[in-house]
Amino acid sequence: MRTSLVRSAGEALRRRASSSATPSLAPSAHTLRRSYGSESTPERKVAVLGAAGGIGQPLSLLMKLNPLVSRLSLYDIAGTPGVAADVSHINTRAEVTGYASEEQLGLALEGSDVVIIPAGVPRKPGMTRDDLFNINAGIVKSLCTAIAKFCPHAIVNMISNPVNSTVPIAAEVFKKAGTYDEKKLFGVTTLDVLRAKTFYAGKAGSIPAATNVPVVGGHAGITILPLFSQATPASNLSTEDIKALTKRTQDGGTEVVEAKAGKGSATLSMAYAGAIFADACLKGLNGVPDIVECSFVQSSVTELPFFASKVRLGKNGVEEVLGLGPLSGYEKEGLENLKPELRASIEKGIKFAREN
Repeated sequence: MRTSLVRSAGEALRRRASSSATPSLAPSAHTLRRSYGSESTPERKVAVLGAAGGIGQPLSLLMKLNPLVSRLSLYDIAGTPGVAADVSHINTRAEVTGYASEEQLGLALEGSDVVIIPAGVPRKPGMTRDDLFNINAGIVKSLCTAIAKFCPHAIVNMISNPVNSTVPIAAEVFKKAGTYDEKKLFGVTTLDVLRAKTFYAGKAGSIPAATNVPVVGGHAGITILPLFSQATPASNLSTEDIKALTKRTQDGGTEVVEAKAGKGSATLSMAYAGAIFADACLKGLNGVPDIVECSFVQSSVTELPFFASKVRLGKNGVEEVLGLGPLSGYEKEGLENLKPELRASIEKGIKFAREN
């Protein structure tokens, strides 16, 4: 019984990993079957920076299970050989190599198509995202400097918090190096989308896997703006329910930190979210049409330089940043309320990158 359950779970992961998303952000069963990986899948190298951490380990596992990955490069300052050896025993396509020193960072990055960055310290009880900034900003700047040197054309998926600041830091580093391509730098906000879908489905009585909720803005507190008015399937939830769902989505990270009682943050769900978004980027690179996900990117949707929006992915990264669509009165108010905080976080990242 246990063997059959594991086999079924693995098959589901492989199908999800090779599926093609529709503009509504939810693939159909037919699409899942049609886009299943094959031997003709292009060679793609994915590098995970911070692979031995709480997010990095499960993320490395999920990327090893992805049939679109032919080479998986795992990097961290310690513990990486063990993680690499562990996941390398899984009989999937990806060849795994581990790197565990700063001197090997270049080898880890060379030839990468997608670089995922979960490196840094996790949030602990009582720690704000500003506290995280003081530690993670330097880590991100160092890693992005290496990316600019060793794989300047790679798609970069930023997970390290606070994303509202680390993405602008990365952009400034790449600009200084002369390698910046706004189409290839993403802040991973997929976990906000997953939470919004899950919480909404629980309240609306819909099937979570068939539920869609766009989430825009940023990736911290009130900057996270789920657009429940655009959720599918639609429901007649009260204003009070929508406010409660919005608050829970915004506080999802804190909910996990508190539930783990100081022993961790949202590592497993974040790893899954990171794997989902990396998979979407790989499909886009491979020419799969109509891949749409929400992400924190350079944007002209608002007056802010960076903003999380629905993004159509393709062979060059961002093919199109989609508009916000119709907003409810409550969402319009939330949009205006989030702008000052998001602007301050963006400017904080830019200032750090330019002065350090």
